[in-house]
Amino acid sequence: MLRWIIFLVIFGIADIYAFQAFKTVSKNNWLQILYWFITVLVIGNFVFHYYGFNRSDGFSHGHAYAFGFFIALLVPKMVVLAIMVGEDIFRVPQAVFRYFTEGDTAKGNYFASRRQFISKIALGIATIPLASIIYGIYKGRYNYKVLKYTLHFEDLPEAFDGYKLTQISDIHSGSFDNMDKVNYAVDLINEQQSDLILFTGDMVNNKAEELVPYKNIFGKLKAKDGLFSVLGNHDYGDYVQWESEEAKKQNLEDLKNLQRDIGFDVLLNESRYLERNGERIALIGVENWGAGGFKTAGDLKKASSVIDKNDFKILMSHDPSHWERKVIQDDYHYHLTLSGHTHGMQFGIEIPGWFKWSPAKWRYKYWAGIYEELGQYINVNRGFGYLAFPGRVGIWPEITVIELKKGANNA
Repeated sequence: MLRWIIFLVIFGIADIYAFQAFKTVSKNNWLQILYWFITVLVIGNFVFHYYGFNRSDGFSHGHAYAFGFFIALLVPKMVVLAIMVGEDIFRVPQAVFRYFTEGDTAKGNYFASRRQFISKIALGIATIPLASIIYGIYKGRYNYKVLKYTLHFEDLPEAFDGYKLTQISDIHSGSFDNMDKVNYAVDLINEQQSDLILFTGDMVNNKAEELVPYKNIFGKLKAKDGLFSVLGNHDYGDYVQWESEEAKKQNLEDLKNLQRDIGFDVLLNESRYLERNGERIALIGVENWGAGGFKTAGDLKKASSVIDKNDFKILMSHDPSHWERKVIQDDYHYHLTLSGHTHGMQFGIEIPGWFKWSPAKWRYKYWAGIYEELGQYINVNRGFGYLAFPGRVGIWPEITVIELKKGANNA
């Protein structure tokens, strides 16, 4: 209850400032009534869905949209709050000074016109995140982007020069509400005509049944050398309450079998060899290994137990924390690691080749794209689906295509 009181107080302060700015700009009573109608409707819907909410009961589409529209309302008002409070900080000492140096009329006219000008600026700036969030909910979450990289390795077997793999991650099928968009994305994956399709975890939010409606769509995925997958933290069903431990275990088995029915070879701390013209590369898949309270079922040593130290290696590991904490310093040289998990926090700003920022960087050192350490590479996929917030703003759903080339030039 205390958290709700604090939340309502903070939101109330933001609303007071936001409404004062709105009222300063618009004197239309109907627009002011509409302002409060929308505010009460969004807050009421949010409280309805989240008061007494227990994550273990599951996260419905209703919860997602309630959260999404709440964010769409909150962020612009916080922008207005920041600007108006900043203006007040400067205005108070000026008001004291003018009180003693100018007449009441001059003082009133000055501050009234200034307040109106600042209010217009604040509301204008606030429309940017508002429009971006609304776009992210209605369009951004299905705004699939194909990102292509070429990586060079001196010790890549000659037969694999030009080898192409497609990585997808974090499908979160329980969040989807548009089969046509998902079908389009699967067709887009197949259009890349890669030699290999690799999925790096979080097929569902919580339960295997979430994948069932999309089984046939993902069953269309095709690659010359097959489909491989690993598990992510959400795939284990750890975030919902089960009637028994047996039911939870059965859910995981059902999810594995559904992936196998789609055509994935599910790697559970295992490895496979990919062969071409008498040469081979090793593909290793670990179960989820995460830092900061996330599941640590991954066993790199076990997964690599039957491969040679000198093999060219591609590692699939859901959480990039694993690469940072364990993989980079391992005696085995893992040439390329593929991860996901971060979603790029589904919010950020990216100008390809110039600028990349997201709040995800405060939690993860490696949070989106290609990184290199000690001659080893990782790609952190931004995710195919979405979770909790039903949208993406600036960090679009990703299909990664990586071409392997023999040589030393990575320019």
